[in-house]
Amino acid sequence: MKRVSRVVTGLVLLGLSYPAWVHHSGAMFDRAATKVITGTVVEFIWTNPHASFKVEVADAAGQREVWAIEMNSPNNLVREGWKRTSLKAGDKVSVTVNPLRDGRPGGWYLSILLADGHRLGGSEPAPAPVTDTKEPQT
Repeated sequence: MKRVSRVVTGLVLLGLSYPAWVHHSGAMFDRAATKVITGTVVEFIWTNPHASFKVEVADAAGQREVWAIEMNSPNNLVREGWKRTSLKAGDKVSVTVNPLRDGRPGGWYLSILLADGHRLGGSEPAPAPVTDTKEPQT
């Protein structure tokens, strides 16, 4: 009887700990859609649980907007060739993302093409080369 009680107690505790081992959802990203944005890196954050960066681009009306791009964890990004020094503010990049479902400027990182032609991440075709223009483009 003691053994059954311990097993039941263990299962109940395991069930109650569910929120502690569940990762947050990626439902805010449209995984069926991809978008390539081209612009200038504003910020790069190399931290757990997710690295991220921001890119300033021009929207369809020519207005500047900042895209917030969420990435995987640094330990996974290292396997793709990333380093904490891979991006810096002012770098010109083309980024392929799964955009946010709500239309705000942001997305989930799939791949990036740096101004020097170096590509990181993804298995889809590389975005078009980055042009060295004064104004960011979409």
